[in-house]
Amino acid sequence: MKIREIYQKAVDVGVSNDPRGRDAVLKDLQRIEKEYGDLKPGEKEFFDKESLKNPYADSRILSGSGEEEVKTILLGIDIEVGEILLCESLKNRGGAVDLVVSHHPEGIAFANLYAVMYMQSDILRRYGVPINIAEDLMEQRVREVERRLMPLNHTRAVDAARLLGIPFMCLHTPADNMVATFLQSSFEEKKPYLLSDIIDFLRLLPEYREAAKNGSGPKILLGAENRRAGKIFVDMTGGTEGSKDIFQSLATTGVNTLVVMHLSEEHRKEAEKNHLNIVVAGHIASDNLGLNLLLDEVLKGSEIHILSCSGFQRVSRTP
Repeated sequence: MKIREIYQKAVDVGVSNDPRGRDAVLKDLQRIEKEYGDLKPGEKEFFDKESLKNPYADSRILSGSGEEEVKTILLGIDIEVGEILLCESLKNRGGAVDLVVSHHPEGIAFANLYAVMYMQSDILRRYGVPINIAEDLMEQRVREVERRLMPLNHTRAVDAARLLGIPFMCLHTPADNMVATFLQSSFEEKKPYLLSDIIDFLRLLPEYREAAKNGSGPKILLGAENRRAGKIFVDMTGGTEGSKDIFQSLATTGVNTLVVMHLSEEHRKEAEKNHLNIVVAGHIASDNLGLNLLLDEVLKGSEIHILSCSGFQRVSRTP
């Protein structure tokens, strides 16, 4: 497979598993196309034209033409300069690597991470939060994250890959969509009664079971094992944590338990005020599950070999 083929398949699978639903994604793409069309000629130079086809600003081909053939991928949760040099070292030892893939974004995908957060408004709307409230609260949080990202050095790993001639790609929201949709569907089907039932189910999954063995498995952050789970909302996609002020609206709509990748202390305090149960599934374990589910779909029928690094462990669910 060529790099661009892998990339496009990942985006397509991400769209098919987007918690907003395909129609909402297509409407978002139509909105972006209109915004581009309305720009003055001089402004179009600075527009990310890839966003006309890919709704996920945090997932991009960062280095390489996209036409390179791929037999071996070095894949990690985070790919930074150290992992790029690891790739070069492997190549020097005879271990050919055709593509490096990071889950967390780098380069332009990291700089524009905040743009993906708008999708959280539509996800919240599907769980009963009025869209005006969801959009208002998200707008404030998006601007906060944008300001936090502005001073960072986004291109270090990308520059290293470019100088060494190593093709480099990141796939963030498509993988996060996979884990969010998978877990939400699983909980709706199995209807766990207690919070302990949520923990038990997660520990059945290889990614979370391995994390539990390593001290980073699922934990009840708010609530107790014998508390009833009630209505569960899996919140694991859309760039990064949303507004801390959304918990009151979620509680009002009848959500009882949130299953999340991670939660800041500031967000935890707000959730506690609104008497919500919080189960932290685990950040890296959840990223592993999302990537594994994505790879199962994207690499189906291929013989591409995955070299795991930087917190990733390949678990295939395909025969």
